Amino acid sequence: MSTDIAFSLGVLALLGTRAPLSLKVFLTAFAIVDDIGAITVIAIFFTETINWVNLGVGVGLLFLLVALNVSGVRNTLVYFLVSVVIWVSFFESGIHATVSETQRGVLEELEDASKEVESPLQRLEHVLHPWVAFAIMPVFALSNAGVSLGEGAAGALASPVTVGIIVGLVIGKPIGIILFAWIAVKTGIASLPRDISWVQIAGAALLGGVGFTMAIFVTGLAFTDEALVLQSKLAILIASLAAGALGYLLIRYSRDIESRLE
Repeated sequence: MSTDIAFSLGVLALLGTRAPLSLKVFLTAFAIVDDIGAITVIAIFFTETINWVNLGVGVGLLFLLVALNVSGVRNTLVYFLVSVVIWVSFFESGIHATVSETQRGVLEELEDASKEVESPLQRLEHVLHPWVAFAIMPVFALSNAGVSLGEGAAGALASPVTVGIIVGLVIGKPIGIILFAWIAVKTGIASLPRDISWVQIAGAALLGGVGFTMAIFVTGLAFTDEALVLQSKLAILIASLAAGALGYLLIRYSRDIESRLE
């Protein structure tokens, strides 16, 4: 369900000026919605008991952060202290610990998508970004993948679980993103930015199929059978690589494709 924002935006970064800013905003926006969906699934299906008081405190402080940002508060220390209390509140609420990390990540992604005002969160992000992008994320991805390419891998490729995940990430999810974007434009809910085309939208939708880190993490929560875990991880790895490569190529050669379609 969740789009791996770090890797998908990394692909767009490789495209340079071929990927307009509005396309990056589009990808970030639907990826944030994906993250919210993934958080909801983890909170509902992988949490045994919930302390509603602590959860209420955490949610209330999230709204407080939004209010502080809207009101123009730019003191980094204030945001840091409130964020620490939010993390502790979510952790003590009993919700799976990943939600505490993921909800913070969603806020940071939302802050990054807003380019009009330089907020304290963005200043912190600029400092930490090189470490996260080039050290923490690659190590996290590789350590959580744990995909064995031994004898069992060949048999896993024919598994319905493997096929289902690959089809879902590479075909199903992009179709859903394109379809609902088209419906939004046709009904007037949204408008297509002038600097991007439907071919580029399709490319970004394919990048939505890059579900690497969070998808592998949820696999560990959902399955206890080692065979199913292997099949799922292998499928996620294959699907993420395929979706990333196809999305990259579609956006890179979007102008050539559009000229041939005209």
